[in-house]
Amino acid sequence: MQWLFLLLPIAAASGWLVAWRSGSRRRPEGSCSSGDPVFFRGLNYLLDEQPDKAIDVFLKLAEVDGETAETHLALGALFQRRGEVERAIRIHQNLVARENLSNAQRGYALYELGRDYMLAGLFDRAESLFLELVEQGLQDRRALRSLIEIYQAEKDWRRCLETADQLRRRSDQPMQTEIAQYHCELADECLRHARRDEARAHLLDAQAVDPNCIRATMIQAQMEMDGGDPDSALMLYRHLARRGPDYLPAMLPALLHCCERLNRQGIANELGDLFAAHPSPPLMLELSRAIEREQGPQAALEFLSDYLGAHADLVGTERLLELRLSRFPEQAAEGDAQLLEVIRHLVAARPSYRCDQCGFEARALHWQCPSCKHWGSIKAVAAQPLRSPSGLAPGLTASVSG
Repeated sequence: MQWLFLLLPIAAASGWLVAWRSGSRRRPEGSCSSGDPVFFRGLNYLLDEQPDKAIDVFLKLAEVDGETAETHLALGALFQRRGEVERAIRIHQNLVARENLSNAQRGYALYELGRDYMLAGLFDRAESLFLELVEQGLQDRRALRSLIEIYQAEKDWRRCLETADQLRRRSDQPMQTEIAQYHCELADECLRHARRDEARAHLLDAQAVDPNCIRATMIQAQMEMDGGDPDSALMLYRHLARRGPDYLPAMLPALLHCCERLNRQGIANELGDLFAAHPSPPLMLELSRAIEREQGPQAALEFLSDYLGAHADLVGTERLLELRLSRFPEQAAEGDAQLLEVIRHLVAARPSYRCDQCGFEARALHWQCPSCKHWGSIKAVAAQPLRSPSGLAPGLTASVSG
């Protein structure tokens, strides 16, 4: 109902405008405006939660000009936001059928009708309208954006590329991130069909458009591994770790696999250098295991104690309790086993990745956020630094010391 009341100021303003204009010109007989009683009867139907009757009233208005067209568009937007797509379609179809709309109003009505079709899942109808708008130069930038949404939903990455390039040329919008990701999607698609040369070409295109595209380098490193060149792959993963620490947890299993393929000794040193520059829970976990293998459980326990002295991390706490209970049961305190089970439960529900645009949380990496649809916005959740009592608010410090 809150959206219904948004129409009241629109209706009042429209009514005032019509009354002001009526002093200088007479309307044709039989016409109707948003200041007439029939319009307010339609509003009453809306407020009484009788939207179908309201729509019938509005669609029977004899004239849709610059005044009432705006109100009809607002009404269609109201139904669209409420998810009442069929009613929004009726409103916008009625507007599009009128002959006395300006080009700008017709373009806006066509665009909103296309959005209605998208919400209804009628992608083919929506695509036709958006292509028509682009051809006519009406709402063309918004129409191109909507076309990209449709092609992304259909995973038609080639048409995504074509449309994104068209939008970039028409609007000068920075589309490098999206275009690079579309090339990466096509590279993945080529690799699934064993077309390695095409995949490599797409990766080169992605890196040419966006030199900071982490995903393209990750795919390239995996191609080197699959092609039997773990040395080149390891070099790329090291480069990635310096450039994209937010994605280090995602590439960590592949990096470790490279080290195993190369029979590298001293993996703890390899991981330790990365950890010193970019500490993260997954890297801490693998480093503690490497230290345990190469230097013994006591060294791993000391490393974890130092880490937890600086980071508030459930994953590190879980690992420390596991190590203490399995290797040093005499050091385990009463209730540690029960505490470990509680922490395991909390860790299982803890997100590993978060979108820095909308806050969407996930356990696995998504290159496109499923919520806000941004590309490359989901990053690994970092360990929180442990705040000492001196860093707390004065009131909290007093309560702790008391």
